[in-house]
Amino acid sequence: MIHDHGVDRKWGFVDIYGFDDNALAVIPRPATAIIFLFPGSPAYDDFREKDEARLALNKQTISDNVIHFKQTIENACGMMALLHSLSNNRQINGDGLFKHIFDATRDMTYDKRGEYLESCSELANLHHESACSGQSLTPDIADPCTNHYISFVEVDGNIYELDGGRPLPVNHGKCDDFVKDTARIMQTFIERDPNFNEYSAIALAKLKD
Repeated sequence: MIHDHGVDRKWGFVDIYGFDDNALAVIPRPATAIIFLFPGSPAYDDFREKDEARLALNKQTISDNVIHFKQTIENACGMMALLHSLSNNRQINGDGLFKHIFDATRDMTYDKRGEYLESCSELANLHHESACSGQSLTPDIADPCTNHYISFVEVDGNIYELDGGRPLPVNHGKCDDFVKDTARIMQTFIERDPNFNEYSAIALAKLKD
């Protein structure tokens, strides 16, 4: 789907089958974004509330190059994670819908980007088509959605967690190996809710030269 809308065909998403070193070793490099699916839960809601209070008190350093979109569209967190992954890797976006969106919103605020996406009929059509075709990133808009998608990207040497439902990106600090370091962050989500098994992740990686 992404290649039909301008993304370089040398790049694509691959499944991450586990967070141990052996599973991570087979992920193609470079990998520059990871989309993570995890279950919404009271434990996560409590963590998120406390984390946002922490971030409000302790100002983060956030690169001006990070692109963060506000989510106002119901059941679109998968599409938001995709947009966050691609917009923060602009070098792989050729002419097409995604580049058009990113060029149009480059200098907008977080809130204005949300308004733009809400009014973008082309994106709405793509979201609907993807949901109808069974794409796992986009559940049907009429269905209740308990799971949640977020994106991790590397920008200027730091790992950022991007969630359209949160007011700010979360800077997780410097990384040496994006895939391994992000896996450690995702593992903390699992440790917070160990009784759930609805976890999965895909990496945006260069598949061929």
